[in-house]
Amino acid sequence: MESGTFYVCRNVNNRSGPRTQSRCQDEGKAQKQRGSRCLVLMTVSLGLICVLLLVFIIQQKITITAERDLIKSYKNTVKEFNKTIKSLQNNYTDLMIEKHQLQNNFSSLKKTLKKLELETRVTSLSCFFMSTELKNWSDSRQYCRDRGADLVIIKSEEKQRFISSLTTERVWIGLSDTEQEGNMKWVDNSTLQKGFWLTNEPNDTGGDEDCIELNYNREQSGWSPVNSWNDHTCSEKKKCICEK
Repeated sequence: MESGTFYVCRNVNNRSGPRTQSRCQDEGKAQKQRGSRCLVLMTVSLGLICVLLLVFIIQQKITITAERDLIKSYKNTVKEFNKTIKSLQNNYTDLMIEKHQLQNNFSSLKKTLKKLELETRVTSLSCFFMSTELKNWSDSRQYCRDRGADLVIIKSEEKQRFISSLTTERVWIGLSDTEQEGNMKWVDNSTLQKGFWLTNEPNDTGGDEDCIELNYNREQSGWSPVNSWNDHTCSEKKKCICEK
């Protein structure tokens, strides 16, 4: 019997008398063993619970870490995506600017080519030259005729634009109403059908403006390469444009 441990045995039925000391000791040992097994089971159970709890904590930590990494990766992806979008927007803006520049250049080129085409069409049919002397309208016409030409005849807008580009001063052209006031005729005796007049012209100021000039005065009201004719006194001396 272990020191300090006492076991008391009783005969429950009171039939056989007191149990022997040996049997009491056996029962004490059995109870002690059962208590030890319970303690072991409790310890093992507690250990298992701790292990399961640790596994759960580790799993949660792994999950949280994975989610954190996923969120970080997502943020980086979104950031790169936004950079790509911004870059594409900048490229699109640059392309649109370049497109407008090309369109403007193309329009300018078309205008230049059209002008050259018109000038070529006009000059391929005729030869033009400007006199170097100041003469009245009649003497200017004679100047041209002495050189196998005549004062220029202008019957189209294309030709008007071209003739306007040849001069930077006021010059005589081959149009007048000297025979009958208001009845404009060209030097080939054809009647004027379309005129390219300045604003409020012809006005026959003083009743003595019967010959027509091409006026280069850009400050004149209503002046343009298409609208530059003015009736003037035929005795006025100026240069002329001849057409051969």
